[in-house]
Amino acid sequence: MALYRRGNFEGALAKYREVLEKKPKSPDAYAGIIRVYLKQKKVAEAASTANEALAASEAARVRVAHAEVLFRQGKIGEAEREWVEVINTGHLEARAYLGMARVRQAIAMYKTAHSFIKRAHELDPGDSDIEEEWVSTLPRSERIKYLESTLAGENNWDPDERINATHYLEYLRERAQRKDRPCRLVSKITSTETPLVRLLMDPQHLRGYGLPVVLNGRKSALMFDTGASGILVKRAIAEKAGITKISATRIHGVGDKGWKNAYVGIVDSLKVGNLEFQNCPIEVMESRSVAEEDGLIGADVFNDFLVDIDFPDEKLKLSELPKRPGEAEQTPALKNEDDDDSELANASPESGADDKKTPPGPSGPQDRYVAPDMQGYARIYLFGHHVLVPTKIGEVPAKLFLLDTGAFANCISPSAAREVTKVGIDPDIQVTGVSGSVKKVFSANKAVLTFGHLRQENQDMVAFDTTSISDSDGTEVSGFLGFTMLRLLDIKIDYRDALVDFSYDPKHWHF
Repeated sequence: MALYRRGNFEGALAKYREVLEKKPKSPDAYAGIIRVYLKQKKVAEAASTANEALAASEAARVRVAHAEVLFRQGKIGEAEREWVEVINTGHLEARAYLGMARVRQAIAMYKTAHSFIKRAHELDPGDSDIEEEWVSTLPRSERIKYLESTLAGENNWDPDERINATHYLEYLRERAQRKDRPCRLVSKITSTETPLVRLLMDPQHLRGYGLPVVLNGRKSALMFDTGASGILVKRAIAEKAGITKISATRIHGVGDKGWKNAYVGIVDSLKVGNLEFQNCPIEVMESRSVAEEDGLIGADVFNDFLVDIDFPDEKLKLSELPKRPGEAEQTPALKNEDDDDSELANASPESGADDKKTPPGPSGPQDRYVAPDMQGYARIYLFGHHVLVPTKIGEVPAKLFLLDTGAFANCISPSAAREVTKVGIDPDIQVTGVSGSVKKVFSANKAVLTFGHLRQENQDMVAFDTTSISDSDGTEVSGFLGFTMLRLLDIKIDYRDALVDFSYDPKHWHF
């Protein structure tokens, strides 16, 4: 376990195997091997070991580790049931509470998630994975201390995680030193409607829709992208708007060229429709374009609003979310994953804590509220800014597809496609994203997708490896619901409560 926590995974594997030789049914050894494989992103090996472990032992520790594999495979409901059963039978397995916290976070049950991670930390404060989740619930000053001490010592972060943690620490220090006021809405209205701008790949074909924004008085049309997070612009736009660097960061998305250098700046004024926000973080690519666009704006920045993307009428409508019972009036803000202002409380209100993951509430983190008129909305999972929609492919059990208006077409992972249809490599198809182009692209034959209360038949689908996205989210992402299909729909997203509604009116379309 000590080797695991220091990042010496091969050494940990060797020691765990030594234990298995002496005690062939050791739950600790099996659970340890499973977790090492998951940390190494070797999901198939972890799954195989979990099956072997269950055949040898039904111990609670083995079941908890097996559920961690299920969660990574996208079988979130199965994982949750396993963790719940272990907890309900009285076993004090800290990582069962950690797993439950992750499930509750993904379904916007933030208050419950906080209680689970607190309990996990009480049971095993030395578990590095539990500590990392627990620290994210603390005030900014405490997170700075944690990152400083962890980066200075031994840990089990891989090189990319260390670099990203270093950048994040730089950002937190800079925001603390600047003592900026948090990103906030300064206009008196709390709803707006604004046209979406057509972005063309040629005179006859749409590649997406842009959202008109004004950055420090400078007008831009940024691609409105439900698969992106926050606001990301190319350097030329940032320079014209007078946005200066406060800390370095990196950007990663679809593509095989890895991380791209970027920086975080603060925009003094940002206008969308009739709404104006001030003092908001924005990310800037060092390169001359962002996936061949001037920039992207993620729908998640409007976390405090009901986001209505009306593609048939080419409009974006932002309106107030239903108030929870007993909730006081809240001032909407513009959300960004790197925004850690003190208003973003993720712990008890008296602590003054803040966190990038959790929306503000009247008494710290709140659980999702499904208003009476939103009972028909589909329940989704949120992993960071990713909206993952349970989607059936043919008759196989539902998998998780990313709602992504920035992806041109519906896409699927080759492994998911092979469960229902034939897959072959196709050198004529090109897929590009923030991280460049994808080297190996496949074509999948006919597949029927069912999501929400809609069903769509796809004669052919683009397929490519989604492992990097799945590894980043910590659960299997089996495909994308892309623009060519989504543009037929009116999509309403409630990020606060992890809800989505899809509406299709055939009267809008004449084929």
